[in-house]
This record gives sequence, C-alpha cells and structure tokens, in this order.
Amino acid sequence: MTDAPWFEDFEVGNEYSDVPSVTLTEGHAAIHQAIFGDRLPLTLDRPLCRRVTGEDRLLANPSMVCNFAIGQTTIPSQRVMGNLFYRGLVLRQPVFIGDTLTTRTKVVALRQNKAREGRAASGMVALEMHVTNQAGDTVLFFWRCPMIPCRDPAAQTGRNDDFDMMPSEVSLDALRAAVPRWQVDPAPAIGNGDRMRVEARDTVTLAPELVRLTGNLAMTHTDAARSVYGKRLVYGGHTISIAAAQLSRAVPGMVTILGWYHCDHVAPVFEEDILRSEVILESIHEAGPGTIGVVHVETFADRGPESPAAASGNDIKVLDWRLAILMALDGENPK
Repeated sequence: MTDAPWFEDFEVGNEYSDVPSVTLTEGHAAIHQAIFGDRLPLTLDRPLCRRVTGEDRLLANPSMVCNFAIGQTTIPSQRVMGNLFYRGLVLRQPVFIGDTLTTRTKVVALRQNKAREGRAASGMVALEMHVTNQAGDTVLFFWRCPMIPCRDPAAQTGRNDDFDMMPSEVSLDALRAAVPRWQVDPAPAIGNGDRMRVEARDTVTLAPELVRLTGNLAMTHTDAARSVYGKRLVYGGHTISIAAAQLSRAVPGMVTILGWYHCDHVAPVFEEDILRSEVILESIHEAGPGTIGVVHVETFADRGPESPAAASGNDIKVLDWRLAILMALDGENPK
C-alpha cells in the first residue's frame, strides 16, 4: 500500500477509484441504527416501506448511505486534520438494503492555507464524489473539503485555486428531480418559519466503531496521536447523523433526505460530547408526491466544565447544516 498523501502530493485531476464497493446489509443498518436511533419510518417498517415505495426492501437510511460513500472517499484524506465542509450533495435516487455502492473521487482544486506563526503548513483539497449503484445509476453526487498537512512544515506550494465549483446552493429543479415517485401526500408537516429546539440530547459514543464500519481511513478518528487536538477527533458524519436523527424527531412527517445545500463543521466534536439541535423550516415547496422542506439545522455540543476541551464554554456550535427533506401529510408518517 502506498503512503497516505500529503498536501504537496496532490494534483488537480487525481482520481481515486480503486476502492472496494460495499453492499449494504441489514447488519450495517442495525449497527447504524444502534449508534444513532434515527426514527425515519421507511428505514424501520418494512410493510410501510413496501406500500409507500413499491420495494420489498427497507429503505437504507440516507445518513448511512452518505457515511459509506464518504468512507469510500478517504484514500486521499487519510492524514486529514478535519473535514471543513460538504457542498451540493443530492441523493439522486433512493438506496435500499441490498444495493451496492461504488464511489469515484476526484481532486478538483487545491488551496494552501495562509501561513501562521507557530503553525505547520497545510492546505485544503476540494474533492468531487460520484456514487453509483450496481446498475451504474448515479445515486449521489457531492463535494467535500478536507484540510491536509504539508510534508514540509514550512512549505510554500503556491496553490491558490478558486473553490467556486463547489456550489452552496442546490436548485429546486434538481431537488424535484430527486423526489421518488412514492405514495406520499403533498402537504407540509410543520409550519413555515417554525423554530424547534429538540429537547432530547445525544451523547457521542462508538465513534471509532462507525469509522471502521464505513471503511473510513482517516487516522485522526482512530488514533489520538495523529490528531491535532491530542485526542481522537469524531468523524464529521457522526455529528451529522446525530443531527439527522434529532431532525427526524422534530419533524415526524419527514420521509427522507433529498440533499444538502451546505454542511459546515464549525468546531470539532469529541467522544462523550452531548449534542443538541435546533431546527428551522425555512420554506416549503410542492413536489408532486410530497412536499420539499428546506431546513436549517444548528447543532451544539456540551462537553462539561471539567473537560480540558471546554475552554470556549459548554454550549459550542459545532454544525451548521442546510438541507432539503421530503415531508408527508400533516406531520403523520407516510401512509
């Protein structure tokens, strides 16, 4: 196996496709559910899923799909210091248990971070991901941006690419095209503009286990010695999946996730952090079978006054996530 790349090793156009494909199984779903406790009904209720989707298989939780896809993209980001953000993610087709995911990753831009006294050189690597199923259909397309250290702590690479190819918006047409032709009633689940605070918080546990489950190779998530924080950094998808589970409690009429406009990790998360989310429904849009809801989720961490990582307080914003969901009638489960 070749050494994990440093920032200087990347070139725009590098592609990473020699990655094992993954067939999603009921075992994967059970472990993912045990970690996050998501309440999306089509991922839990097989007769309901059959009636709504016409498939005799459970829907794969969209958070699980994203976590496996991200895990398949981590050959270039094994040395990651932290994944900064995701952009333009659209789940173009639903994924069911038994489907097989294959991911191709491409470097599309490079930008070295500004030099700071006392800090080793590093840079941002813009990655484009294309995920297909066993039939060759595109099921997921998105960008993400890991921060990678330089081999030479004093490196001056001159890399300063424009990152505008990673859109922070997703068109309504693209979201409507991603809405499955399911039996879902077209009406909003909650009031437009409502802000909801999810009372039930979640403690981050089993973080390395999720990393191993999804084939994620980033060393900072399993080896404290490879983390810039002196302790294992929780994989960003873990935080997102907790936020998604809390969103599913706030919006009981949520059917599935259609896409992410942006998802920014604004502060690190560590094991045993206690996470809570606040949710705003920004707008609603008719979509034929169901209603598209544009949702803004902010997630905060409480890591306790005794934690050495709590210097900035006990209510630290860690995630800023704007996404589109498919919603069912009057807050009821799809029927």
